[in-house]
Amino acid sequence: MARSISTMQNLARFSDLYVVLAVVLIIVMMVLPLPTFLLDVLLATNISLSLLILLITMNIHEPLEISVFPSLLLITTLFRLSLNVSSTRLILLTGDPGKIIKAFGNFVVGGNYVVGLVIFLILVVVQFMVITKGAERVAEVAARFTLDALPGKQMSIDADLNSGLISEAEARQRRVQIAREADFYGAMDGASKFVKGDAIAGIIITIINLLGGFAIGMGQKGLSFGDALNRYTLLSVGDGLVSQIPALLISTATGIIITRAASENNLGTDLTRQLFAHYRVLLTASVVIGVFGLIPGLPTIPFLVLAIFTGSLGYGLMKVEKDAEVDQDDVLEQQQIEEARRPESLISLLQVDQIELEIGYTLIPLVDESQGGDMLDRISMIRRQCALELGLLVPVIRIRDNLQLKPDEYVLKIKGIPVGRGELMINHYLAMDAGGVSETVPGIPTIEPAFGLNALWVDASTRERAEYAGYTVVDPPAILATHLTEIIREHSHELLGRQEVQTLLDGAREDYSAVVDELVPDLLTVGEVQKVLQSLLREGVPIRNMVTILETLADMAPLTRDPDYLTEYVREALSRQISQMYLENDELTVLTLNPQWEEQIQAGIEHTDRGLAVAMDPRILQELYQELSLALEQNLMPYPIILVSPQIRMALKRLTERAVPRLIVLSYNEISPDVQVKAVGTVRWKHAG
Repeated sequence: MARSISTMQNLARFSDLYVVLAVVLIIVMMVLPLPTFLLDVLLATNISLSLLILLITMNIHEPLEISVFPSLLLITTLFRLSLNVSSTRLILLTGDPGKIIKAFGNFVVGGNYVVGLVIFLILVVVQFMVITKGAERVAEVAARFTLDALPGKQMSIDADLNSGLISEAEARQRRVQIAREADFYGAMDGASKFVKGDAIAGIIITIINLLGGFAIGMGQKGLSFGDALNRYTLLSVGDGLVSQIPALLISTATGIIITRAASENNLGTDLTRQLFAHYRVLLTASVVIGVFGLIPGLPTIPFLVLAIFTGSLGYGLMKVEKDAEVDQDDVLEQQQIEEARRPESLISLLQVDQIELEIGYTLIPLVDESQGGDMLDRISMIRRQCALELGLLVPVIRIRDNLQLKPDEYVLKIKGIPVGRGELMINHYLAMDAGGVSETVPGIPTIEPAFGLNALWVDASTRERAEYAGYTVVDPPAILATHLTEIIREHSHELLGRQEVQTLLDGAREDYSAVVDELVPDLLTVGEVQKVLQSLLREGVPIRNMVTILETLADMAPLTRDPDYLTEYVREALSRQISQMYLENDELTVLTLNPQWEEQIQAGIEHTDRGLAVAMDPRILQELYQELSLALEQNLMPYPIILVSPQIRMALKRLTERAVPRLIVLSYNEISPDVQVKAVGTVRWKHAG
């Protein structure tokens, strides 16, 4: 066995030389005469090779599995033509072209040259007019359609790559695949002409053999007309049949391979499965065939035998299908019983969805595509938008109807806990006063759920009037989508679990394996990386720039593993990104903090086992809140930003995240050097007494 494998490996190593040598020998055969024994061997090889190619084309799943077929078609055609030349030489010189040609001329056609000519002409007509003509047309159309579809396929691959559905390696592989398909069908369009030319050459060579045989037999060998006609006609017909039968096999293989669509099975399996897939068709055909057998004048027994066979086959398939359905139902029922008995079946009841949207029954049309709802498409866009803006992979949002809610009410839940709710009026629009409203329009007063703004529900007839009056008018799906987006942004840190962090690390590892392998798990655990990323998201800092975040953690983790300190280091590394988030007219408008406040906060910072904590007198803390609110009211800013020293940034954020949740606390180190800072006010220090 080992010796056979070694021999095959040696043959494969020099396969290119063998192919070159074979092509050269084929060309030499057209010039040098061959002995009859060698011609018999080569003719047998030709028939066997043609049969082998036909069987291969019937057992492939897709045409590219035998992408060498166009070149193979040229080589086999050249091989047959060289055999025709060699056999013609022997027929005309010696009258003895070998046993195979004589067998086809005598045994196959019964020694009757008229029958042989008729059979030869039938084979030529079948090959030339039916198979070759059809294969040529199919190859031409397939090549044209493949080339026309090439730009669209490339654009589809680019779209999948840009959306993150496939990797760069998969995109490259798909591009190579479609390029190979285009090359293959283009080559097959030209190669099909070889088959057509081979059929024409077979007819011409046979005619030459007949005319040359008559001339040599009667003119040189002194045979009578009848003897020359009988002898050379049989030899010429035998030679034609020997060449046309392999040619017919090759042309059939050509037709199969270019009409073969991509499939998971070979041709035989597909034919059997698809032709005998419907037992009702077989039973109907059995009845029709049986009726044919009862028509007077038609042979009864053949039709009745076929009717019985077809009916038996249809009945057997029907019984198998019914039994399979019963067995499948029994298996499913048994699986359900066993699943219900298993204690682990209760685990599914304990699972909590990350994000849920519960709606009242009148809001169902918003999420039902059959009723024109586009909420599912909007949710897909929201998840994509969050991935681009925050770098967060938002989990699947589960949508349920809840009869306990009001008909027009919805509830948004994070991990099973309600975090937002609102009411929508179907067939109405929400008109919000964004400033500059010229007149008041009639409507139903309400509160916009995402930002808590005063608004009006107006009907479709009042919509244009509200827009002309200066209101911002949106439809119910947009309201729900906006509210959902704000909920995801506000609670993004809660949606980032260890599994999501591991997914982000795996994605970064594909292109930046060095930093990921250095950081996890040698320097930090997945949980510690999660805490840093959650801290960033809690303050609205996107984590899309994962490479910078991971490199900063890898640099600073040897110094400290405290998530608070690591978060501050990462924020400083993301200074340009953070600064750009809050620029307005190329300026960063901020408040500053009185130095005495900074000293007071710095003195109260404590480091505990649970992280950073700030201990301050409640009266002083209350005064801080009052002064902060007063400064924000007196100084209008695009964003409520306060700029402090790096030492107290985290502490001040912890102190104010409940009392002033929308306050943005930045440190001097988080401002990019090229950003212009404009301080519009200072939080005053006033001793609490």
